[in-house]
Amino acid sequence: MRKENVVSIEERIPKLKQHRKKKANRRLIFLLSLFLIMILSVIYFQSPLSHVKNIEVKGNELVPSETIISESKIKQGMNVWSVNKKETSERLNKLPEIRNAKVKMSFPNSFVIEVDELGKKAYLLKDNKFQIILENGKVLNKGTESIPVDAPLLRGFKEDKALKKMISELGELPKEVQHLISEINLTPKKTDQYHLTLFMNDGYEVSATIRTFSEKMEHYPSIVSQLDPSQKGVIDLEVGSYFRSYESEESESEAEPAGDAVEEDEGEGDAGDESEG
Repeated sequence: MRKENVVSIEERIPKLKQHRKKKANRRLIFLLSLFLIMILSVIYFQSPLSHVKNIEVKGNELVPSETIISESKIKQGMNVWSVNKKETSERLNKLPEIRNAKVKMSFPNSFVIEVDELGKKAYLLKDNKFQIILENGKVLNKGTESIPVDAPLLRGFKEDKALKKMISELGELPKEVQHLISEINLTPKKTDQYHLTLFMNDGYEVSATIRTFSEKMEHYPSIVSQLDPSQKGVIDLEVGSYFRSYESEESESEAEPAGDAVEEDEGEGDAGDESEG
């Protein structure tokens, strides 16, 4: 005859009681925790901890921090939860200097605005001021009266397609070549309305055209490395790569009448001083 395991009710009652007690304790802990969170939330919202205390701006150079904070509409003392981060970012992105702005909350009551600005490519001389030109060709309606040294100075340009093309070509150049350029002058000729005359920081002058500017100027360091550093002159990059020293031009101007010197320069007078770069 098969023997069955029989568990008496008296043996199961303590286990049931223990299980119910644990379940009741867990429920009580949950309710107490929920109540405590609600109390802390009320205290937080009513306390100065829920009011904006600090606003930090990072990554800006062209736009002052004060301007960014003002445009963000975030003010000290306002409730942190009333700040719409997405709308604030969209508002800041409308500033011409800013490519992208992110707004982050730093608990408990601070905000960090991270700014990615458009690059500064050059300066344009306008109304006796050197105005900043951004990488998208936009000319900022602000500038400095002191001669800039951190980017090339553009002369003779207007806010038209020639300027935008020039900025686009500058953007194609390696940074090390951009830093070698002091001035870019738009000097149109009958044969080329986009003719350029550049003055370099190392003392050379460059004759070029906007059409092939980045393509030709990319080789500028290599060309200069083949020249005598004590002999300055004009590097012609319009068609090929030719060098004319200032000394040869001066000696020709002294030996020939002014009118004949111009013809000589355009013809074969200085051919002996030209070297292919």
